[in-house]
Amino acid sequence: LKEDIKKLGSFGELVDVKDGYARNYLLPKGLVWPDSKGYRSKIDELKHKIEVRKEQEKEAALELAEKLKDISVTIEVEVGEDDRLFGSVTNIDIAQKLKDEGVDIDKKIIVIDDPIKKLGVYKVSINLHPEAEAVCKVWVVGKEESN
Repeated sequence: LKEDIKKLGSFGELVDVKDGYARNYLLPKGLVWPDSKGYRSKIDELKHKIEVRKEQEKEAALELAEKLKDISVTIEVEVGEDDRLFGSVTNIDIAQKLKDEGVDIDKKIIVIDDPIKKLGVYKVSINLHPEAEAVCKVWVVGKEESN
């Protein structure tokens, strides 16, 4: 298989299918290679390249997690009575502040357990990789009023 296919198998796996299914669907869509010695060596080479790339991604994520451990961001917000925020601090706000600190992170991997609606210090998880997670401190402070 050239890619993971639900209910059939995963990349590089040798699967046995009916001739018509292979001839009329899998081969024309480019989802499989025919079973031959040449293709098997090509698949092994691709698997090796993918493993190397995944390992590099993991190492980069672990490095970034180590860097994020030492970073804390401060977000200034407008507050009302009882130090309650107008709205809430979102993963978009945190991603922007991290970008200002020189760390470009996708907002989708920032996990906020409960909505941030009060002033204080919060720990926010960042899922960098399936095997690498970072925790970043977020300080939510009220804006200084200037008259």
